[in-house]
Amino acid sequence: MPQLGLLPRRTWVTLLSQLLRPPRAACISAVGCHSQVAEALLTSQPKPHQEKPNFIIKIPKGTRDLSPQQMVVREKILDMVVSCFKRHGAKGLDTPAFELTEMLTEKYEEHSGLMYDLKDQGGELLSLRYDLTVPFARYLAMNKLKKMKRYQVGKVWRRESPTIVQGRYREFCQCDFDIAGHFDPMIPDAECLKIMCEVLSGLQLGDFLIKVNDRRVVDGMFAVCGVPESKFRAICASMDKLDKMSWRDVRHEMVAKKGLAPEVADRIGEYIQCHGGVSLIEQLFQDPRLSQNKQALEGLGDLKLLFEYLTLFGIAEKICFDLSLARGMDYYTGVIYEAVLLQTPAQAGEEPLNVGSVAAGGRYDELVATFDPKGHKVPCVGLSIGIERIFYIVEQRMKNSFKKVRTTETQVFVATPQKNFLRERLKLIAELWDAGIKAEMLYKNNPKLLTQLHYCENTGIPLVVIIGEQEQKEGVIKLRSVASREEVAIKRENLVAEIQKRLSES
Repeated sequence: MPQLGLLPRRTWVTLLSQLLRPPRAACISAVGCHSQVAEALLTSQPKPHQEKPNFIIKIPKGTRDLSPQQMVVREKILDMVVSCFKRHGAKGLDTPAFELTEMLTEKYEEHSGLMYDLKDQGGELLSLRYDLTVPFARYLAMNKLKKMKRYQVGKVWRRESPTIVQGRYREFCQCDFDIAGHFDPMIPDAECLKIMCEVLSGLQLGDFLIKVNDRRVVDGMFAVCGVPESKFRAICASMDKLDKMSWRDVRHEMVAKKGLAPEVADRIGEYIQCHGGVSLIEQLFQDPRLSQNKQALEGLGDLKLLFEYLTLFGIAEKICFDLSLARGMDYYTGVIYEAVLLQTPAQAGEEPLNVGSVAAGGRYDELVATFDPKGHKVPCVGLSIGIERIFYIVEQRMKNSFKKVRTTETQVFVATPQKNFLRERLKLIAELWDAGIKAEMLYKNNPKLLTQLHYCENTGIPLVVIIGEQEQKEGVIKLRSVASREEVAIKRENLVAEIQKRLSES
């Protein structure tokens, strides 16, 4: 028998797998055993350039690669959004891409089946984060923070059926702003809506409307319509689908799948037709059914105060009180809101864009307490910008306009018209880099000048510095404008200052 302990572990495992197969002979000698192992190892190694049958190179469903052109557009959108968050005093935060599964499942309830669970690693059951809100609440509780204004940009994962043509993915980016802490009613909520307006206006996506409601009004409506309290969250999740489904289909789901009585669903249907402004709030204060519900009255009172602040911010005309708005997440406790783009007639050659909501959020006063051992509350309110959907809209409009996107920020190209000037180019480009100037050169010893100039034109580099024998003798560098093709000789010691001056003027 061979001395198995002396063999490498991989060989040991392969040997056992060979021995467990139906034997070709009654016994196998040590030499024969080793030859079998060697044969198995050799046959298991893929040969160079060996074709793999039925192998297709692809990305997982609901994901995508972003090209350099797409990344330029995406970064501009994110820069604009984050600069708005910072303007309002938010601090940056990052949290892990995955959390303990038990930390997430209780918070999403109806949506927990859409989470991506990871294989058990080291005794911990983990799941990819579903949003950025629950990790933020966990962070507040874990660090015993009572007050914070934060923003976060990061990827989240949901195991939904992707609709790529509408900017819906299984892996997507969220861009969140949240205010945590005990403050006077509706002041932070109003600022969140102001931020939403600033972002959507700044991105120039077209006309938009922000729908607002209050979870206490929704729950009060359910109560007076006859929905059992045990079904509140389930019926709320169905109602949240009204932006994707007709009321008829939503009603069918409530009755056939959620077990709601048809007459109760019909009463809900009467309320969700209502939308308006302060006048609707006043009207609902007098509603014979809602006016008898304490929760609903509290929600209506806060909404009335909210509209006062929105008027002072100058954005009330962008806000609509809409009783059909529910927001599906189970952790919302107060004001909720959702921004949608208003459909405009498609221009010639354009397809109408239907991407659903482009921003949403609300108040969640009890989420942090679910992580705190003593149940201490930290009221929170926040918003999330739908970056993927916004990016989809901008991308489609750029395709229709045939606008060329520059993928680099290079400001200066270092060129030469002659051979054997690599060392001079390397010294010159190092000087530019050290001065903070974004510069490039071709990775060739003796590139042709025409090739270098064509590269600048194709990539949109605005300036070229040219060094050759004549320039070296005279102690100057030629500075060329790519657009106008004008060239001027600049003294070597003045080159950096001249480039910086031109860049500041452009």
